[in-house]
Amino acid sequence: MTENRKITAEDLYKIKNISHARISPDGKKVVYVVQRVEQDSEKKFANLWVVSTDGGEHAQFTTGNQSDNNPEWSPDGKTIAFLSNRDNTDLPAQLYTIPFGGGEAKKLTDIKGMISSFTWSPDGKSILATVTLADEDFIKRMKDEKKKKLGIVYREYDTVQYKMDGVGYLPQARPHLWLIKADDGTAEQLTEDDRYGEDSPTFSPDGKHIAFVSNHAERPEFEPWKDEIYLYSLSDKTTKMIPSLVGGKHHLSFSPDGKVLAFFGAEGKNLWHGYTRLFTIALDTGEVKRLTKGFDFSCESHTLTDMSPMELMPAHWSNDGKKLIFQIDYHGSTLLAALPAAGGDVEFLIDEGGVVGSPCFSANEDMLSFISAGIDRLAEVFSMNMSGNDTKQLSFHNQALVEELDLGTVEEVWFKGPDGNDLQGWITFPPDYEEGKTYPSILEIHGGPTAQYGKNFMHEFYYLAAQGYVVYYTNPRGGTGYGEDHCKAILGDWGNKDYGDLMAWVDYIQEQTYIDQERMGVTGGSYGGYMTVWIIGHTNRFAAAVSQRCVSNLTSMWGSSDMSWATQGMVAKGDETFPPFIDFDLFWRYSPIAYIGNASTPTMLIHSESDFRCPIEQSEQVFVALQYLDVPSKMVRFPDESHGLSRGGRTDRRIVRLEQIRGWFDQYLKDQAGD
Repeated sequence: MTENRKITAEDLYKIKNISHARISPDGKKVVYVVQRVEQDSEKKFANLWVVSTDGGEHAQFTTGNQSDNNPEWSPDGKTIAFLSNRDNTDLPAQLYTIPFGGGEAKKLTDIKGMISSFTWSPDGKSILATVTLADEDFIKRMKDEKKKKLGIVYREYDTVQYKMDGVGYLPQARPHLWLIKADDGTAEQLTEDDRYGEDSPTFSPDGKHIAFVSNHAERPEFEPWKDEIYLYSLSDKTTKMIPSLVGGKHHLSFSPDGKVLAFFGAEGKNLWHGYTRLFTIALDTGEVKRLTKGFDFSCESHTLTDMSPMELMPAHWSNDGKKLIFQIDYHGSTLLAALPAAGGDVEFLIDEGGVVGSPCFSANEDMLSFISAGIDRLAEVFSMNMSGNDTKQLSFHNQALVEELDLGTVEEVWFKGPDGNDLQGWITFPPDYEEGKTYPSILEIHGGPTAQYGKNFMHEFYYLAAQGYVVYYTNPRGGTGYGEDHCKAILGDWGNKDYGDLMAWVDYIQEQTYIDQERMGVTGGSYGGYMTVWIIGHTNRFAAAVSQRCVSNLTSMWGSSDMSWATQGMVAKGDETFPPFIDFDLFWRYSPIAYIGNASTPTMLIHSESDFRCPIEQSEQVFVALQYLDVPSKMVRFPDESHGLSRGGRTDRRIVRLEQIRGWFDQYLKDQAGD
């Protein structure tokens, strides 16, 4: 019998990312996306696959070295619409349709811009899309090879929303609604006022109206809490605002009778710690109900992974309009829950440990499809027969890889924080762990902070464990999954309760007999990078640190991040926020760079040069300070990569990143005895 091997960094080439699963209206098939990496070219390609919900027929539906994404069945189940760049891989994807019964894909649009989302009309005759038109200069440049080679000459903006991490510098236009005929691709732009953009569009059940979210404040960039729901009439082309509550809103869905809208939202002005709830609003009276009132969970899909994230879907109304089904983050899992539309007790359709993405029902609701992953299993497609809750795994793209690996074991722990608060953590042991031996260890700190670690696959953790480290992680206050008080505990108080929770976790781990107390390391990215820099400025208990894509200086972060001024919410104690020039001392107090003079921990900084979320100057300040202080330090920079390098960057760069982290910890945490 062949012995299972340890996971490697190069296994990233073998992992298939599964996303965007959709069940056919008759409940017999599921279409979904499989992304693969071509190692020689480092290019990523995506194709559509189809599988039977009974676990039978399974086949690749589209082929070729392009990216086919976002498949959606027509209401009659005869056609699949999807986005693809197959016609020109240098330009944004266009909308295509393909008959499910056989035939070639037909290009439906040639829009000079980016289609970010789309949905079929109830009668299947048209498709509603969200489109951001490209600038005229870009269009001209793409048509002229000389100009294309020379590149852009300059950029001009008169709004603070001019860049977005992972996308780049934005065009002048805002995202608007377009209606596209499904037979010939004739396109009509429905909204066009570039003072505002539209989001989360959805058809009413009768197809006569479109509901969407937009912000019509005088300066929407500076008042994002003024999102409102609007209703557009396709017959007379008029728009009506449906006043609701103060706060962000997204993922709209109509009740079957078209009289009520469900939406996810966060009450209040502060974007940083808004706890996402499920609301309904009656379109005739404007009455708003917080359906999740009394239930202390967040309607999100923020269980972190370094693979493709799990897709959050709008709340699904049951056909009789009596129930809403939606995802929630809870204790390190993302579950599927249901609540009566009139209010009542919550029930769980999928409550076992793990994460659920892309939940989708057949037309008569007898079948459910979804994507699921777990702490020791990669994402695959599943179906559930609702009459007997019979669940089947339908895809097996990553099964063979997982079965050949020895990942080691993971232990779940509940422990007490410094204020007697309950905290949950996990410990990943090396595959060849031996009782009686002591090990170097690495504390991993998650980003967000409104996210959670837990029962989702983390290649990085298993990779570091395979190198002989005990890897441990927890969800300190500030994150999701443990109630609103837990989430809002650090509001206007970063680096206090969250730091205390992390140190309580380190105290717990340090007491374990298998831990070498002299060889403990710490790392984290984004907010985890913030906490890593905070830690080296407040304690020397770690022998080495790796700060990734960090936030270090809230005064310079303001205005330089793609979140721009909104970063001031990081120091706000309530809804009212203000910029650093109003109270510099407050912003400086919560900036890790303010305490860098205390640092003595050997620290490596990792950052992407095209990170618009946490600009690279945040790490540069830390690196220069450590060099000035003569603290052993190193900076690793990745060109052309965004904030999401660790989960979606070019694969060779992801591998080098892992090797750099391992190498730094090996240098300072491994003794000379051959660990």
